[in-house]
Amino acid sequence: DDFNVARDWVANELNFDQSVDVNLFEVTIRVLGGLVSSYHLSGDDVFKRKAVDLADRLLGAFTSSSGIPYSDVNLRTRVGHAPRWSSDSSVSEVTTIQLEFRELSRMTGDPKYQKAADNVVELIQALPRPFDLVPIFVNANSGKFRSSATITLGARGDSYYEYLLKQWIQSGKKETKFKNWFVATVQGMKKKLIQTSKPDNLLFIGELLQGRNFSPKMDHLVCFMAGTLALAAHNGLDSEYMQLAEKLAYTCYQMYERMPTGLSPEIAYFQQTDTGRPRSDIIVKSADAHNLLRPETIESLFILYRLTRDKKYQEWGWKIFQAFEKYSKVEEGGYTSIHNVMSLESRTRDKMESFFLGETLKY
Repeated sequence: DDFNVARDWVANELNFDQSVDVNLFEVTIRVLGGLVSSYHLSGDDVFKRKAVDLADRLLGAFTSSSGIPYSDVNLRTRVGHAPRWSSDSSVSEVTTIQLEFRELSRMTGDPKYQKAADNVVELIQALPRPFDLVPIFVNANSGKFRSSATITLGARGDSYYEYLLKQWIQSGKKETKFKNWFVATVQGMKKKLIQTSKPDNLLFIGELLQGRNFSPKMDHLVCFMAGTLALAAHNGLDSEYMQLAEKLAYTCYQMYERMPTGLSPEIAYFQQTDTGRPRSDIIVKSADAHNLLRPETIESLFILYRLTRDKKYQEWGWKIFQAFEKYSKVEEGGYTSIHNVMSLESRTRDKMESFFLGETLKY
């Protein structure tokens, strides 16, 4: 069957001894995570062996003087380096590898993978974090945050917060430091980032530009937080988290429902003064109007449906899927990103991100 074909390809064709630079985060969550999951689902040692081979190569990214990993690493030479476009690593990237590395240590009995990943979290926690929120860039050489970097739950910040909660759950809720860190970040969000729009009081999570100036900007990526808050409440944390989750999920759905195509823009801004015009809460700038087939809203709706059994979340997900079918589906096969969710005649981008198959359609 299809699984056995894929298994044989992994066993006989998949070769990580390649002189190519890869992104530590992307390869960890996609490839290493996929191999670890495949091992758990099948029990086949070939997936474990391949996971170990890959992880040993990725450990080359952890050779910086600070212990903060470089963003990139060469699979053959095992030499890590900063990205070509910057001297810094993204905070979300270096703190979104822990679940996979920790699990590999459990699978193999070798603590080196968890030790390397845990050390990164401890280093980040030791840095000054205003309101327990993190700037989005950290320098692998100095181990310090970039001064005046933006604080956001969007790009380059998002999954730092997600993985704090999930590491606590992964530990069987025994490592309470992760829970405490997560709870502190939610308090920081409530104090500095969470606001409501005008006129409809849509709850959104904004940003702090240069770490201090509030901007009513929310990436679609932030919509992961609705599902994360729901999981937190489900696992015994403050029941208020579920209320925040439901309100944020509603906002994220409105980012779809209020667009002519029924698809969300990559970035939205939220109106903070009442213009007198109904349903004018969401502002979309032309540079931000594209849709990349992202999974964050769909994932949160999936989680909320599973936890509440409220059918509205199924209905919202179905409407979003219908919009993908209408505006993103390609006749020859597959789906594509589109340039402008505000236009019923939007140009397409001829590009389907891997997360659409791996995440969006899964949920």
